[in-house]
Amino acid sequence: MNRHHLTRILLTASIVASAGLAGAATASAHSGHSSGRPATYLLQGDADSPVGSKFEGIGADQRRGLFYVSEVTGGEIHRGSVNSARTKEWIAGDGTDGRYTARGITVDAQGRVYVAGGPNGIGTGRPDLWVYDAKGKLLAALRAPGNDVFLNDVAIGRDGAAYFTNSNDAQIFRVAPGRGGWQATLWADASKVIERKDGFNLGGIVLSADRSGFVVAQGNVGRMWRFDSRTGAVREIATDTDLVNADGLVRRGNQLTVVRNFSKMIATLRVSADGSRLVTLGQRPTSADRVLTTAKELRGRILYVDSKFDEAVASGPYQVITDPSR
Repeated sequence: MNRHHLTRILLTASIVASAGLAGAATASAHSGHSSGRPATYLLQGDADSPVGSKFEGIGADQRRGLFYVSEVTGGEIHRGSVNSARTKEWIAGDGTDGRYTARGITVDAQGRVYVAGGPNGIGTGRPDLWVYDAKGKLLAALRAPGNDVFLNDVAIGRDGAAYFTNSNDAQIFRVAPGRGGWQATLWADASKVIERKDGFNLGGIVLSADRSGFVVAQGNVGRMWRFDSRTGAVREIATDTDLVNADGLVRRGNQLTVVRNFSKMIATLRVSADGSRLVTLGQRPTSADRVLTTAKELRGRILYVDSKFDEAVASGPYQVITDPSR
């Protein structure tokens, strides 16, 4: 065999090997496991629920790589790991700690989990929110001040406290431990600035990059508001795109992702460091077969909750997904 013939053989082998590696990489990317992590996470359903299981909130523990999902139908809290496709029921519902439904969730730096109860306390005297430690021990089950409080979503503020939005009135409640134990107080009342409309008012909430303000969605009318994180002062954030049905908000650096549940769209906007300006980068449709609600970033990916809100009687599979178009 001469040298030129040997060179051609080696070159051909190199091309075939490269093609094989590229094909394997492509297949791995399509399967969603290119990083060793699932593309879809399976939630447990409630076999005893006459309407199946419906979900809404999600919280992320960046340090431990865990996420928590709330079940609207019953109030169960589910927990998953970023590396495992299956989740488990973490805390029971159906009356556990006075909880029959649950909405937004967030996790603080200590791994404490904060759960918004939606309408759980309206006309019932039951708690409006709960706080659990990282092991699932109940730290607080609290009523928020007022009689018509629908706690929707929650974010951790610059002071380490949790801030809950009210979908019935333009209010934000602050939850933190005090001298007498855990307390829920009315932190900001913007009812003189933000007009209450039919449907869900204040919902998604995120802290700005410089921690000076909260960006808050008023989904029923598609408006965005900035609450100063020190004073609670509020002003509208101008937008140049349709944000009706804005629900979950995810901020990564100077990019804001807005999940528009029943509109079945994801809006992406550039947000200023102080949260006072928004510029649209684009919108894209989500899967026609899903109604995505809230979302959180975890270990470099955004996890979206498939709520099943479009099904009168929900059926599985129940999922948290990483690709909103599928």
